[in-house]
Amino acid sequence: MASADVLLPPPSDFGGAVSRKRTNSAASRSSFSMAPAVPRQVVFDPAKHLNFKHPERVWTMEEIGMAKKGVSPIAVSEPFPLFTEEAVQQMRAEVLSKPSQLRGFAPEYAPFVYDVWHSPEILSIVSKIAGVELVPALDFEIAHINLSTVSEEQKEAVKQALQEKVQREADEGVSGCPYEDDAPIVDWHTDSYPFVCVTMLSDCTNMIGGETALRKGDGEIMKVRGPGMGHAVILQGRYIEHQALRALGTSERITMVTSFRPKSPFTKDDTVLTTVRAISDLSELYSQYAEYRLEMLEERVRAHLKQVREQKKARRGFNTAATKMFIAEQKAFLDSMLAQMVDEDKVTIGFTDGEAHLISDELKAQSRKKIRFQPDSAIDVA
Repeated sequence: MASADVLLPPPSDFGGAVSRKRTNSAASRSSFSMAPAVPRQVVFDPAKHLNFKHPERVWTMEEIGMAKKGVSPIAVSEPFPLFTEEAVQQMRAEVLSKPSQLRGFAPEYAPFVYDVWHSPEILSIVSKIAGVELVPALDFEIAHINLSTVSEEQKEAVKQALQEKVQREADEGVSGCPYEDDAPIVDWHTDSYPFVCVTMLSDCTNMIGGETALRKGDGEIMKVRGPGMGHAVILQGRYIEHQALRALGTSERITMVTSFRPKSPFTKDDTVLTTVRAISDLSELYSQYAEYRLEMLEERVRAHLKQVREQKKARRGFNTAATKMFIAEQKAFLDSMLAQMVDEDKVTIGFTDGEAHLISDELKAQSRKKIRFQPDSAIDVA
């Protein structure tokens, strides 16, 4: 990974280290050679580091044909300004410092980033746009980094090859739909957590493409333009199949992805670990997952127990049907936890669980046919 070393999760009794790819390309060395070994300590100040403006357009789940799905009526936002340049530069300094890592690095190695995503101001902004009160899904999922680099020569070669492909297919009358991409940055998937906030940390001045393609309820594809530096997009990605399309005209693309879940323990939680299990320190991931889920269960049990006691005190009799329904719901909740916490020796590091991250039969069929290839100059862990 460029000139920075990747910090791997320490070996544990629960599984091996997460694998990663390295590159010694000139692009990688030049892109990150200015990253400080130890970033200067900066305290997050909302008055100085936030540049929020409400997105001009927000699509609802109903508008994309998924009215009865999700934990909120909101599907996705257009990119909107969120951070000042100073904030972005501090985030980059923490992300690219030596040594560095792509997941689970906050709060120890990125206190500024950690404070950002736990700040009341940011949580209020994200929740308001998402249409439901949210909190970070796990501390482990704060500021997951997607990073890709290419040299100037590679950048021009890819751009020329794509232009030739478009021209050739146009001449032959077989050009595909504008959203099709045979080499996306991140292929079709759904997220493990209900909502994500994707923030751009790279200069997108000369960037072409880089949109997010969403599959609507009727199978039609819509595109949302990619965010510029310091801008963000909010997506209810657990329920919407989506794909990050290629971006041309730039030698670097760094996005910061923070996952969120509803704050209320009484809101359904459809979190899965499908897309994150194989690229995580399982001891840390499972510990945080179990902790918040059991806290939810604790709050639910306390609330139902209070109802039972109040009914008894008021001599209203015992509601057998309601209690049995409650127990059945919590049993399903616990069964889901059992399914998600796969035994460590059965987890293949670096590989997602087949088609479990897809919803539609069409995309599942496409996934079976695809031969995946990732160049050494790219790091993709989403």
